[in-house]
Amino acid sequence: MAAKKIMYAMIAVAAVLAIALAYIWIQKSSLVNDLNLEKEELTEQMIALQNDYAVLSSDNETINAQLDSSREEVSQLIERIKKTEATNRAMIRQYEKELGTLRSIMRNYIVQIDSLNTLNTKLTADAAAARREAAETRRQSEELSKTVESLSDQVATGAMLKGRAIRMDAYNASGKVTDRSSRVVRLMTTLSLVENELAPKGPVRVYIRVKGPDGILLTGDDQRTFDFDGEPMICSASREVDYQGKEVEMSIYLNGVSEYVKGIYTVEAYTENNLLGSAELMLR
Repeated sequence: MAAKKIMYAMIAVAAVLAIALAYIWIQKSSLVNDLNLEKEELTEQMIALQNDYAVLSSDNETINAQLDSSREEVSQLIERIKKTEATNRAMIRQYEKELGTLRSIMRNYIVQIDSLNTLNTKLTADAAAARREAAETRRQSEELSKTVESLSDQVATGAMLKGRAIRMDAYNASGKVTDRSSRVVRLMTTLSLVENELAPKGPVRVYIRVKGPDGILLTGDDQRTFDFDGEPMICSASREVDYQGKEVEMSIYLNGVSEYVKGIYTVEAYTENNLLGSAELMLR
């Protein structure tokens, strides 16, 4: 009887041990599974972080170099995690800390890149504004130059002497007006220099060029040359007057022409700066 009792006791103990071992094995398997899931989740987080690093970029060479270093560090960490047993909780915890550090570093990169992008955007906008301002300044300067040039031209034009009432008459030896070519001994051109306060004051010489019916220039006793717009010209006669801005009437005689023929004679009056006007005379 005693032996049976001992045997039953041993069987009971064995059963308890078996149940305990089964429970321990089940718990261990569950723990290992949990650790493997934890390792997989950590690996997925590291891969996600690697993808986040991959899309970061900057125009700053220093930041790009730092990004390359961090990307390499993430890649190495992923390889170490893959080679580490899930049950090595100390290393897993160490990798989790490194993951947190790399995330913090990445956030810092994002802040720096955003700051640089904001600065670049501002600098780009400032540069564009400066270019627009420079272009506007050039435009205003060009407009001002054109205005000044236009005003200068207007002043120069306004300062030119002008003539009016230009007329040419023929005189005989008795000093009377005639239209018979055979009796003409001299021609007289009359004109007025109009009032102009802008014109230069002082001596002004007026030149006349008289052409016969054949278009040939008539020259007399007072023949001389003058410059008109930088070109030398021969005049038939000339006279100098004192011009003080007020209207001046004047006459210029052409003497010394040996013969006059029938036809239309033309006269043009000049100063050295401009043509004052012209007139015609018909001789018969």
